[in-house]
Amino acid sequence: MGLDIGTKNIGVAVSDETCTLAQGREVITRTSTEKVVSRIKELVEEFKVEEIVIGLPVNMDGTEGPRAKDSRMWGELLEKRFPFKCVLWDERLSTKEAEDIMISADISRKKRKKKIDQLAAQLILQGYLDDRSRIKD
Repeated sequence: MGLDIGTKNIGVAVSDETCTLAQGREVITRTSTEKVVSRIKELVEEFKVEEIVIGLPVNMDGTEGPRAKDSRMWGELLEKRFPFKCVLWDERLSTKEAEDIMISADISRKKRKKKIDQLAAQLILQGYLDDRSRIKD
């Protein structure tokens, strides 16, 4: 499972059974921590998740700001709730890439706003899966 942790929403993606292809699933609104964790738990059970990849928003100069701290906090929180590890994955420019993809597909601004976090999560997870597959080869 891939997560794009934003200040208002969390984009969610899952991979296929072969861990080859990431698919955007949904966007969870950050209302309360418990509601978010409860929804993630439902998705973990539904998709038989064995690992969570969390996008780590690193600045272009390699430093980490408040959003990276938030992503790390979510990683620690989820590792306490689930019997598997959470991987932090450098997500530099994933949201920008998601927006560029949606603009090139001529998706309206209103629709982009609703789906951008989901697509960013998909790009984060796909990057991780691709890297992991290169290591195995």
